[in-house]
Amino acid sequence: MYIAAVPNRGSPPAILLRESYREGSHVKTRTLANLTSWPKPKLEALRRVLRGDFAGTTPLATNLEEAFEIIRTRPHGHVAAVLGTARRLGLEPLLSCSHCPERAAVLAMICGRILVPRSKLATARSLNSETLGTTLGELLGLEETDEDDLYGAMDWLLPRQKKIEDELARRHLCEGTLALYDLTSTYFEGRHCPLAKFGHNRDGKKGKLQIVFGLLCDKEGRPIAVEVFEGNTSDPMTVASQVDKVKERFGLHRLVLVGDRGMITSARIREDLKPANGIDWITALRAPAIRKLVKGGVLQLSLFDDKDLGEIVSPDFPGERLVACKNPFLAEERSRKREDLLAATERELVKIDEAIKRAKKPLRGRAAIALRVGKVLGRYKMRKHFSLQIGQAYLRYSRRQENIAAEAALDGIYIVRTSVPAEQLSSEEAVRWYKQLAVVERAFRSIKTVDLKVRPINHHKANRVRAHVFLCMLAYYVEWHMRQALAPVLFDDDDPAAAESNRSSVVAPAQPSESAEQKSRTKRTHDGAPVHSFQSLLSDLATIAKNRIAPRIEGAPSFDKITTPTPLQLKAFELLGVNYRL
Repeated sequence: MYIAAVPNRGSPPAILLRESYREGSHVKTRTLANLTSWPKPKLEALRRVLRGDFAGTTPLATNLEEAFEIIRTRPHGHVAAVLGTARRLGLEPLLSCSHCPERAAVLAMICGRILVPRSKLATARSLNSETLGTTLGELLGLEETDEDDLYGAMDWLLPRQKKIEDELARRHLCEGTLALYDLTSTYFEGRHCPLAKFGHNRDGKKGKLQIVFGLLCDKEGRPIAVEVFEGNTSDPMTVASQVDKVKERFGLHRLVLVGDRGMITSARIREDLKPANGIDWITALRAPAIRKLVKGGVLQLSLFDDKDLGEIVSPDFPGERLVACKNPFLAEERSRKREDLLAATERELVKIDEAIKRAKKPLRGRAAIALRVGKVLGRYKMRKHFSLQIGQAYLRYSRRQENIAAEAALDGIYIVRTSVPAEQLSSEEAVRWYKQLAVVERAFRSIKTVDLKVRPINHHKANRVRAHVFLCMLAYYVEWHMRQALAPVLFDDDDPAAAESNRSSVVAPAQPSESAEQKSRTKRTHDGAPVHSFQSLLSDLATIAKNRIAPRIEGAPSFDKITTPTPLQLKAFELLGVNYRL
């Protein structure tokens, strides 16, 4: 740091406290404070301090370290990374073309969801200048924000959702492209939201109300739109709204919708995905339909003797292409899992049998025994594989080996069905795009558990619930781009093309690239730096702090100084294309 006198045309020169710093190969200068109003004796005292001459300063200031006092430190680096990426992606004009407090508050909630997911009250306190939070509130001008302002911003955001999603679709979807769609649920705290219903619970939270939301992504897994449904909505009932969204709002007349077998059913295909609509689809058959094809001789298991993939034709699916696949790794896993479930079921049935035969207070009554047995079979879902005889004082059971063998014969077999003609999409590509639904599952893991923690839902107004889920989707939009850019320093595979080429077949499990294997094995990047997870890298960047420093000179103004990043931190900002000095 040094004091510079800058000429000011006809006026007296401006006296500025400055510092020099290096950015890449360039040396730059930054002004820390304007000292023009200082008297000359005070300026000379500060000059002596900066030169290391402490004569005339306070007795404590015997060296340069003691000449200054750090009066406040706030984490800054992770804020700069997330906020800088959001701005680079044009998120601010996407939310609103005009500057307003609501836009800044929404941007703060999006960034805060990535930094530390928490309640709106805790988020407001982290923005407030009095609670020693991060620099996010200062950078967005929200240091006096409270939780009511954040709730107001959520109410401001929701009416803009359609416009924002339309713009995201314009950016990332085009005529004839693919779109991935999947559905999940998340549990709800409370009983008074009209969206919260009992339904098929995917979170393992028994007795909890839930909501359901569907996520529409482009073919790479980038989120485009999200829609919240009541908690008892079945998966197929959400398809029609997605078709309307794509055609009416996004204005796309040709698109291939990729969805799970439980969602794009035969009924939805007949009613919502007619060829005249211009929406083709890729999905898969359910297990009962596959068994029917095998029983009718349409699918010969000998098809997989020499290859793991082949097209078949069935009169039950006119105008459709059926691509039959067999994955030996999946077959082995299903066989192992079934045997584990059978063994677990038998262990519990043995306990019931012992309770019936014990001398003291034995289990008696056909209804009581059946109730205990029903709980076991319901837990492990193995009823179809056991023969049972229940009496007043006995239980007899055995495995139904024929059923088990028939199911085992279909282990690892799945059939992808599509309406896309062969000249537009090969069999291998149809399978590849159906398996691409895994990136939507990855998005759900990030939104629900790993990073953004959308659950549990604590809002009670339907519009607030929808706004909360939409905020989490926008946060994942930012995180998705950050992960793509930061892949070289994360455990994520930074060479997906090489990973795809390592596959022996499109049916075979994905294999990591040589680069990803090296990072996993050595826990080091190619430059020798430690490899991070996304969250641990954010924690590392958070050690870049903005310090408020005060000279130990009476009346001297305090100034801010950002700590010097490490080489790894500089690399991260370089990959993101963001300057940490926001």
